[in-house]
Amino acid sequence: MKKTDLICTHCEKIFPISDIYPRCDNCNEPLEVKKVTKGTIKKGNPLNQTILERYEDFFPFKGIEKGICLNEGFTPLVASASLAAELGVRTIYLKNETENPTWSFKDRGTLTGIQHAVRLGYKKIGTVSSGNMAASMAAYGAKAGLKTFILVSADLPPEKLNPIAIYDPALIRVQGDYGNLYYESLTIGKKEGIYFINSDVPFRVEGSKTIAFELCEQLNFAVPDYMVVPTSSGGNLRGIIKGFEEFKLCGLIDRMPRIVCAQASGCAAIYTAQKKNHERISRVENPDTIAHAIENPLPPSGNEILRKLRANDWISVAVTDKEIIHAQRRLAGEGIFGQPASAVPLAAVRQLTGQGVIGSDASVVLLISGSGLKYTAAFERHDLQISDCRIEDLGEFMK
Repeated sequence: MKKTDLICTHCEKIFPISDIYPRCDNCNEPLEVKKVTKGTIKKGNPLNQTILERYEDFFPFKGIEKGICLNEGFTPLVASASLAAELGVRTIYLKNETENPTWSFKDRGTLTGIQHAVRLGYKKIGTVSSGNMAASMAAYGAKAGLKTFILVSADLPPEKLNPIAIYDPALIRVQGDYGNLYYESLTIGKKEGIYFINSDVPFRVEGSKTIAFELCEQLNFAVPDYMVVPTSSGGNLRGIIKGFEEFKLCGLIDRMPRIVCAQASGCAAIYTAQKKNHERISRVENPDTIAHAIENPLPPSGNEILRKLRANDWISVAVTDKEIIHAQRRLAGEGIFGQPASAVPLAAVRQLTGQGVIGSDASVVLLISGSGLKYTAAFERHDLQISDCRIEDLGEFMK
């Protein structure tokens, strides 16, 4: 590992880079790798590079374990003139993370987390997840030949279980308070020598930085006015923010986008705290939203996101399930089938443009976080049309 440290995002206490416990022992807020202030993008053809190689200066690794990579990252940035016209803004871009190896943005942080685990000599890894992260960790754990523990809630349906189980991890349905499982797993991991690469641990955040790095390159370093991210634990949003911050510190861009933290109204701890001007988030009791991928009642990075929003005059938005389903169908009209959580940014922008918060000259990037195939039960909420016809009547029928 390169010489650097972990630092508490709140009290700024310093910890060694070899530490795998992701919370500060002083204030219990999340740790992060110290920001890079000198770095540049590696020259060469990105088609022949991994994301860790291209952005090597921005990671604390000395050398890359290429055998762990699954060609994650370098996902498309799709412009939508029709959505821009519909919403009354200058440009809309869709950063399509469904094209990662396990169909979500989680693969970026899984890669960097496992790189760290291997560097430190860990043979066992784990995560707490009900969807995208579970499948990602199971896949990458199999690729790396590591014993992988996946902890899920006891009521997770087979539709979500089987795409995790296919990679043959130790898949455990846990009865009890799922909201407390994040912290319980960290305690068990420390005792049993298991590196839990949960939602907002420092090296998962490091992987999410590459979303911002790629966006800057794809837009020729013209930073968008708004970056809209569906938000659960807050780890992915922290990583995206950190990526823009590091590129700015290194002189690769000259400003930050205005961040929009987009949540579902049925589970919106960060939005509620900002709206009520609270200093800290509070647990959402009885969360209820179709956007299960961002249904986190007590986001472990929620307080840090709240601090970032307040310090920079950034925005949080909460949207209803009805708005989410409408946005999911509209995204399909652009040729992208995202899971309900992926539709939250579009629903949020529709709300913000309607309120006049986002103006007509704005450029906006929406993060499409995961594939709709991750949650096909959402089909029941759509009025999908299917016709039947006899072959001899087909010509007339198609008129």
